[in-house]
Amino acid sequence: MMAAKGMRFTRPASDDEFDKPLAYLDGLGCLGHSIVGKRVLCLAAGGGRHGPLYASAGAHVTVVDLSAEMLQLDRRVAEQRRLELRTVQASMDELSVFAVGEFDIVIQPVSTCYVPDVLSVYRQVARVTAPNGIYISQHKTPTSLQSDIEPTGNSYVISRRYYDKQPLANVAGSRLREEGTMEFVHRWEEFIGGLCRAGFVVEDLVEPRHDDDRANIGSFGHRAAYIAPYVRIKARRIASAASGPSASPFLWQP
Repeated sequence: MMAAKGMRFTRPASDDEFDKPLAYLDGLGCLGHSIVGKRVLCLAAGGGRHGPLYASAGAHVTVVDLSAEMLQLDRRVAEQRRLELRTVQASMDELSVFAVGEFDIVIQPVSTCYVPDVLSVYRQVARVTAPNGIYISQHKTPTSLQSDIEPTGNSYVISRRYYDKQPLANVAGSRLREEGTMEFVHRWEEFIGGLCRAGFVVEDLVEPRHDDDRANIGSFGHRAAYIAPYVRIKARRIASAASGPSASPFLWQP
């Protein structure tokens, strides 16, 4: 549905982005100077952007998405650009079609908000990531999803309970939410602790800046000055944990 409507996450990469694909994809240098020959999984990342750009940078790319229409966009862009990539229609929390340790790099744009259990995604990613492989995931922050989209005066009210596991109410016309989708709030313990328990070590965490001091009250840029909308996490698969995810080393009561 999102692809058919041409929504912002379904627009193929531009010529400028293809001129310097790795610089566009990895401005912070998390992946090093080259990914030529690397086995890259673009998870829940259909839409004609990430997969073709990583392929253009020289990687062997597989794109997974639940939407056949989003994957068709990837195949169309790859054909137009004469790129090779593989597309697989599957859910982000069910990757049994892939072998253990099949990928050197897993890239996941903002998408875990669409599943009720982020840990189930992490466990699947851990299984298909090679020892010492990199997993870069982006998420909507808990506070952003907990808070009202429209301001109260000059501020934004947290009106959603932190531990509420029910899906969020649908919205329309918001850059912060996707119309017609079911979204869930995930806690920081799930984002960070879940990665560790699945067999990863966290190497970096960034909150991309989207704030704009000149933005009108109630706009995306204004709200982002108060609430970071997204978080980007770089994690590495523990070599000794290649046999499978482990339980948390400590769970305590304060």
